[in-house]
Formats: sequence, structure tokens, C-alpha cells
Amino acid sequence: MKTTITQNGDLKIITQYAKTYSDPPERERVGCRAIIIENGKVLLSYEENIGVYMSPGGGVESGESFEECVARELREEAGYIVKPVKHLLRVDEYCFETLWVNNYFICEIQGECEKSLTKTEIEHGIKPVWVELNKAIEIFGEYESKREDHASLYLREYTVLKGLLTCY
Repeated sequence: MKTTITQNGDLKIITQYAKTYSDPPERERVGCRAIIIENGKVLLSYEENIGVYMSPGGGVESGESFEECVARELREEAGYIVKPVKHLLRVDEYCFETLWVNNYFICEIQGECEKSLTKTEIEHGIKPVWVELNKAIEIFGEYESKREDHASLYLREYTVLKGLLTCY
């Protein structure tokens, strides 16, 4: 896997290439993810039935701003009402035939609400979990031991969380 870091104005862009990718990609998926840290712990989504962690978030819907997307995804997946505070960075992840564009936002929790999971999220057993930041970095740091699609996701999350420790 190869990773490069560039700057576009105030926004840092990390570009990652999985071992297998199409160039150019056949499709692109744009999403937004939240980074919420409280008391030394980071909020993650855990897909219990497949054993996969990731930052909570998902795809941008038609007509939706990035800020609206990350707030909606946190309500639906984690049951938290959040305020996006800062668009921290973007990760362009080339994996197989898809370019995954993930916009990461530092968010603050404003309240709680009822979750609204999709059928797939229910099947995967998705749930919000709070993990010590160093433990999360350790979990994602094991990206080389994962199958290729999860290895790419874990490398992405490792790069983002490790970067938080150096404040980009």
C-alpha cells in the first residue's frame, strides 16, 4: 500500500492506494466521518458480526452538505446529535475499482437520540463503542494482517488517528 499527503488550501489530503486498485477508478463514493474524542477515548463504529471497527460515518446523500451528512450519520448509527466543528482532512482511498473519498470532521456531541440503522447495519451488528485512543491506534495498526479491503480501511483509520497525535 502506498500513501501520500498533499495540501489543498487549508485542507490536508491523504491519498492511499490499496495493493489492488483501478486507475482510473470505475466509480467514486463520497462520505463523511466523525472524529469524537472524550476523556482520552475515541468514538468508533464496531460491526460486531464481522469484527470490523471504523470511524462512524457514511455516504453523502443528494443535496446534502458534508456537515449535514456527518451529523445525520452520527444520529442514525450512533444515536448522537453532533456539531461538526472542523473539516480536519480528506482521505482519497483507491481500493479495487472504487475511489472512496472520506471527509473527516472533528465533532462535538450535543445530545443523544434514537438510532435508525439500515438493514445492512443491523445485519453487521453495528454499534457505537468508546475505545482508548492508543488502543484504537493499536487496533488499526494491525492493517497488514487483514484481508485486502479491510486492510485498506484499517490503514486509512490508522493514518487519521495517528495523525491526530501529531495534530496534522
